[in-house]
Amino acid sequence: MIVLQETASEQTFSFIPRTEVYDSMFLRDDQNNTEVQVTINSSAQGDYYHTISAIFDLKQGRFYDLVLKDGTEIVYKDKVFCTNQSVVTYSVNDGQYTSHTSNNDFIVYE
Repeated sequence: MIVLQETASEQTFSFIPRTEVYDSMFLRDDQNNTEVQVTINSSAQGDYYHTISAIFDLKQGRFYDLVLKDGTEIVYKDKVFCTNQSVVTYSVNDGQYTSHTSNNDFIVYE
């Protein structure tokens, strides 16, 4: 799964494609089932993986299906999750859960 943020700046992700050539990238929003083509700003090829940089129009808390194609042939598929939280400290309940404290008084009868 690829984790991206809701931002207007360029973002980068790495992946291992089925073939070396791809020319288009598509994102489909799982919530409203709309697909958009994303322009690839730059791509680089490493020893075992490729890296793509692009500007994504994402909404926080949503999942997307990412598809890279070479013409009509699918080269790579993955899930994208959009969050502005740090991946290391990610919490589903961020800002929603509040803990309640009590004095926890009790009596023991012997």
